[in-house]
Amino acid sequence: MLHSLKHILRAWLGRERPQPAASTPEAPPEPLDPLIAQLLGRPPVSLVTPELQRFVAGKVVLVSGAGGSIGSEICRQTMRFCPRRLVLLDRAENALFEIDRELRERWVGAELRPWVGDICDRPRIATLFDAERPDVVFHCAAHKHVPMMEANPGEAVKNNVFGTRIIADAAAAAGCDAFVLISTDKAVNPTSVMGATKRCAELYVQSLAARGGRTRFVAVRFGNVLGSSGSVVPIFRKQIEAGGPLTVTHPDMRRYFMTIPEASQLVMQAGAIGRGGEIFLLDMGRPIRILDLARQMAQQAGLTVGRDIAIRFSGIRPGEKLHEELTAPGEQTLPTSHPRIHVWRLPPATPQQAQRMLQGLGEVVDADREQVIRALRQVVREYRPDSQEPALRLVGEEEAQSQAA
Repeated sequence: MLHSLKHILRAWLGRERPQPAASTPEAPPEPLDPLIAQLLGRPPVSLVTPELQRFVAGKVVLVSGAGGSIGSEICRQTMRFCPRRLVLLDRAENALFEIDRELRERWVGAELRPWVGDICDRPRIATLFDAERPDVVFHCAAHKHVPMMEANPGEAVKNNVFGTRIIADAAAAAGCDAFVLISTDKAVNPTSVMGATKRCAELYVQSLAARGGRTRFVAVRFGNVLGSSGSVVPIFRKQIEAGGPLTVTHPDMRRYFMTIPEASQLVMQAGAIGRGGEIFLLDMGRPIRILDLARQMAQQAGLTVGRDIAIRFSGIRPGEKLHEELTAPGEQTLPTSHPRIHVWRLPPATPQQAQRMLQGLGEVVDADREQVIRALRQVVREYRPDSQEPALRLVGEEEAQSQAA
């Protein structure tokens, strides 16, 4: 019996615990999935810095959307820097259970607090902030899938705009040190409901920064994240496993890509170096043609396009662009302390403008699609919704191969 207890104790003591990050200016990047590394088309960027270690160590950190691809990776990265407590918020019980279980197994003895809750539930969010008193908030929870939000624009407004308002207001009221909003490159000259609602969220967060106060409010614009839930890489993997076809919306569709570790570290680094009101973006190199990515993945699987597997073009979906933009006219680029991170200082919304925006959107969240789109156009002047809703189509094999050539 005593021998068994000693064995259990030795096993427990041998489990991994939070360790301080390297004190060097740039720690080596974590190993990537070889396929993801090849598809990225550039060396991955490591954003682990001494500022990041000082920013997180000993703090109470809250991650909303903690069960998602980015939120869960931010949780993993946060634990490397020894937070005092990590608070995980998600409305998806199963996803929250999985990341909570993973962290408890890896970081034995760490103080973890999982909360099931919706960012649109103001009383629940108020209870969470009163109980946990977070120092840092990483706001990842959002509706992000472009076609889904085109079909459900009112829900995009509720979650991406008013949910952000609720959790950002709670952070300001609690006197948090920093609040980081996860945004998207689709917020630049948006053509989609998702991009327009994320631009509204940026404007609201910037209005809080302009109002002043203890909390530093910043935002981070992402490109597409390789390997994240619902992204093109896992979709192509499933299609390859099923024998095809690989479906690409358009032969010239291009996107900027980043890895999940890059995305999560960018969010954390933005909180560390932001003064308030900035929007940060990682240097993601050149955009990648989705058709080329499909070919690469087929080749990785030992398949020849046109012989072993087909590529078919389904047509651009509602709200999609052929090419994403990183900046819009009038956005001023400024350097940061990290050579691969850029910052844009956009003309901020005043608190009065933000309130008018919320009032206009609040009147239509449960209205029909046309009224929601009209209201978004009123508050995001650069929003140009796609007036057409093309149906998905599968082209013939001969046409597909000629376009793929």
